[in-house]
Amino acid sequence: MNANSATGPLAATFLDLPVGSPGGSVELFLDLYTGDHTLIPARAFMLGQPSPGHRLPVGLDLLSVAGKCLDGPAFGRYVTALRKALAAAINPAQIGVLHLQHLAFGAAPALIRALPTHPRIALVHGTDLIFAEAHRDQLQVLRETARAADAIVVPTGAMADHLLKLAPQIDRGKITHIPWGIPDRLLTDQPPRPTRTSSSHLRLLYAGRLTSEKGVDALVKSLAPVPGVELSIAAPRAQFHSLAPLLQRASVRARYLGWLRRPQLWKAFTQHDVLVMPSTTLEAMGLVALEAQACGLPVLYQPVPGLGETLAASGVATDFTHSAALARDLDRLRTSPGLLCALRQAGYANAARYPLSVTAQALTDLGHQLS
Repeated sequence: MNANSATGPLAATFLDLPVGSPGGSVELFLDLYTGDHTLIPARAFMLGQPSPGHRLPVGLDLLSVAGKCLDGPAFGRYVTALRKALAAAINPAQIGVLHLQHLAFGAAPALIRALPTHPRIALVHGTDLIFAEAHRDQLQVLRETARAADAIVVPTGAMADHLLKLAPQIDRGKITHIPWGIPDRLLTDQPPRPTRTSSSHLRLLYAGRLTSEKGVDALVKSLAPVPGVELSIAAPRAQFHSLAPLLQRASVRARYLGWLRRPQLWKAFTQHDVLVMPSTTLEAMGLVALEAQACGLPVLYQPVPGLGETLAASGVATDFTHSAALARDLDRLRTSPGLLCALRQAGYANAARYPLSVTAQALTDLGHQLS
């Protein structure tokens, strides 16, 4: 095994999602392991086939494996196919440590079986816990991966609590708290915030996937009777089209911004007054909220596990399932002199606690300890 004392051991890591998939876990993965100046040297893989018209991030390799699923014999065949593809692509002698993205899904068991003798760091995200609750086979994968890991990294205490409910036999001594982070350049080189001409309307932005646990249905229904607000949505196009009938029934007009690339999203943050995060279950960390805060955008959020821990008093907690409570908090944000400015300052101070370089260094140090 090769291990460079300055940069840490070369990691093998795999996110079994198609390249281009939306979500904070994908952005974190690409931030940490790919790019011209990689924070963690790695052989990093996602699913897909190279396309002449699509430029991949530097350092990302694709595995052309079909059959992604969650349950039954087909899941076992899928993991076997992933293992074979990884074994063909990786020279074990070059790898110092495995970074298992998610405790569930197919990538973790495939990577463990392809490289069975290497030390293993498992990184817990939100979706693996959510899917393990809903799918018995995924719960079994989660428990097996947790047993096989040498270290289990959680970004918040709430994630550790939730994990231990699903897998109470886990050796708690393996659990390490390392918060996720946002790109350092966002903290040192904020996008300019244009001066706004006076307006009585509060410009709300929702940014992210529109899956059920994100709570957008409750947001739309509760916003319907609320005056003085404008809603913009940055989300995958197909998901926004699925939301359109509900928007129409609720008579809520929403401006669709598209599924924005990172710099475009950061610019959109500067053109709105409040980011809304109506998540219903849990958030691993709430990276989009931290990126918004770094860009001077206050956050209005449902205080679910993980998100409440990350934001606390730097944002405004509300109840998106209760229209009167939401209306009251939005009115306070719209009419209270100096409140948005104070929240912008508190938000930036909070975001500055989470530079991605610190996350990368902590993961690298952990790799050194295990190698």
